[in-house]
Amino acid sequence: MLENKARTELTDLGEFGLINHLTEHVEIHNSSSLKGIGDDAAVIQFQQDKQTLVSTDMLVEGVHFDLSYVPLKHLGYKAVAVNLSDICAMNGTPKQITVSIAASNRFSVEALEELYAGIIFACNKYNVDLVGGDTTSSTSGLIISITAIGEANKEDIAYRNGAKEKDLICVSGDLGGAYMGLQILEREKFVFKDNPNIQPDLVGNDYILERQLKPEPRVDIIELLKTLNIKPTSMIDVSDGLASELLHVCTQSEVGCELYEDKIPIDPQTFDRAREFDLDPTMCALSGGEDYELLFTIPLCDYDKIKNVPDFTVIGHVTAKSSGLNLIAKAGTSHPITAQGWNSFKK
Repeated sequence: MLENKARTELTDLGEFGLINHLTEHVEIHNSSSLKGIGDDAAVIQFQQDKQTLVSTDMLVEGVHFDLSYVPLKHLGYKAVAVNLSDICAMNGTPKQITVSIAASNRFSVEALEELYAGIIFACNKYNVDLVGGDTTSSTSGLIISITAIGEANKEDIAYRNGAKEKDLICVSGDLGGAYMGLQILEREKFVFKDNPNIQPDLVGNDYILERQLKPEPRVDIIELLKTLNIKPTSMIDVSDGLASELLHVCTQSEVGCELYEDKIPIDPQTFDRAREFDLDPTMCALSGGEDYELLFTIPLCDYDKIKNVPDFTVIGHVTAKSSGLNLIAKAGTSHPITAQGWNSFKK
C-alpha cells in the first residue's frame, strides 16, 4: 500500500517522480505482459510470432493545447499522431487506436465532428483502425485520451535500456521546429488579445507551424530501418525535448553520452525564428519538445549503412556511465546536459 501520512505537493515530485512513486508497487501478474510501465509502450505477447505494443496518452485543454489558435481538425490529427509515435519509438507498427473524449457543453456536435474528421484523416493516412473508445461530459473544456495498439516481431522491438558504450546516437529529421511554431502562435495570440482588429502574421512560417499543429509520426523511419537491416539498440521519440529523451535512454541503459552541438539538425527556418525571438536555437532543440522525431542508438559497425541517408543524423556517441551526459559545444567545451523539457507537474 502507498503510505502518505503528510501532504506532498505534486510539484515536489514532478511528473516522472510522481509516476515512479505511484507505480513502484505495481506487480505483473500475467506472463503475457512482457513489458509494463517505464518505456514508450507496453509489450504484450498475444501471438506466437508477434508481440503487441500498447501506449496511451492524454491531451487536456489549457495544458496541452489552446483552442484559440489550434483548429479542432488539426487537434484530432495531432492527438492520433503523438500516440502512433510511441509505437514507432518501440520500432513497431501501429495498427489500431481507441479514442475517448470528455467535452463540456460549450462544444457543439459540429465542433466534435471537426475533431473526429482530423482523427479519421490520420487513421486513413497511416492505415490505423479506430476500434472503440468512450465519450463523456466535462465540467471544464475538452479532454482527449487515445490508446494506440501496435505490433512487432520480438527480435525487432527496441527498448530505452539497450544503449551500449561506443554506440552512435542518431536522430531522424530536425529538432526545435515545433517549439518555434508554438512561439509564433503564442505571439500572435498576445497581439490579438491586445487588438482584435489586427490579423495574425503567419507568413513565412509554414514549416514550423506545421511542426507544431500537425506533427507526423515517423512510421517511415521504421520501414527505412528494416530496409537498411538496422536494429537500434535503444530508441525513444522526441516528445519532451532532446535533452530529456537522452536522459531517459542513458539512465535506463546505465550509460553516459557525448552530444555534439554542431551535429544537432536544426532547420534554417527554426534557426532564423529562434534568433528573432532572441532564443538559442540549440536550446530550442534540446528543450523545446513536440518534434516527435526518433532518437535511437546503433552499433558503430552500422555507420556505413546510414552515413548517406538524409533522414538520419549522427549527433553523438554513448560513453561509460561515469562520464556523465555532456554536450560538446561548438567551441569544443564540455557542458553537463540537464533535462529542461516538458514536465506536467513542474513548478
